[in-house]
Amino acid sequence: MKPGTPDPAADPRQEAVRAFGRYLLRERELRGLSPEDVARVTRLASGVIDAIEAGDPERMPPRGYLVGYLRSYAGAVGLDADDVVLRYQEAAGVEEPEPPPGTARAGARSAGAPSPGSRRWVAIVAVVAVVVAVAIAVGMRRGGGDAGEIRGRKSSERAPYRAPAAP
Repeated sequence: MKPGTPDPAADPRQEAVRAFGRYLLRERELRGLSPEDVARVTRLASGVIDAIEAGDPERMPPRGYLVGYLRSYAGAVGLDADDVVLRYQEAAGVEEPEPPPGTARAGARSAGAPSPGSRRWVAIVAVVAVVVAVAIAVGMRRGGGDAGEIRGRKSSERAPYRAPAAP
C-alpha cells in the first residue's frame, strides 16, 4: 500500500457495509437457503448476491439498483424489506433514507399541494368535461327538438285519462 492512501479496512463505513453483508449471509444460512436458491427466486445473478453478502463496495451494484436488489433478497430470505434497506443505509452512511414505494418523501411537497402529475390529470379531466358539454349542446341544437320532448309528446301535454279497470 502506498503511503498517504487510506487503509480500506480502517474506513468504518466500509467495515459497517461488510458487517451488513455478513448479517445477510448469516440470515440466509440460518434459513437453510443456498445462494442458488436466492438467485433462482430473485432472478439476480449469483455474482450480485455474492457481492451483497460480502459487503464489498467495489463489487456492489449502483445504489439505485442495490435498494431494489436488497428488497428482492429480503423477500426471498424472509426478512422485512424495509428493515433490510434501513440497515444498509445506516451501515453505508446514507444521509436520506429511501422512501417505501408508493409514498412521497417527507417535506418534499406539502400535503395540500398537488403534484405535477396530478395537475396534468385535472387538466385532462377538465378538457374532457368541456368537450362532452359542447357535444351535448351541439347535439341538442341539431336535433331541433325540445329538451322536454319525450316519445313524441311534449312535457306540457297531458296524457289522456284512463279510468282504472273494473274489478
